[in-house]
Amino acid sequence: MIDEDVAVEVVRCLQLAGHHTSLVADVLGMRTDDADVWWYAVRTEAIVVTCNRRDFLELAGTEPATGLIVLTRRRTRQAECRRLLDLLARAGEAGLQNNINCA
Repeated sequence: MIDEDVAVEVVRCLQLAGHHTSLVADVLGMRTDDADVWWYAVRTEAIVVTCNRRDFLELAGTEPATGLIVLTRRRTRQAECRRLLDLLARAGEAGLQNNINCA
């Protein structure tokens, strides 16, 4: 689940690299509450990608029921894409599920 605060360029980058992407706005609607996004991701075993560190870290707690990737804003979208793709390559699905990762 790609949160609404993630730049469209990052979404395109993930898609071009062959990663499945589901946008919160498409699946749950615009301005969906963060708690609703989190619990939908838990139910569907989706990994949440967000720039909203504070709210989602609180929702995930110390033992997340699904994966969370907190994307740190960089000077360029290319840098954000590179960090995220590097994380995905290093961690693999097993390293993302039920873990909190930062890119």
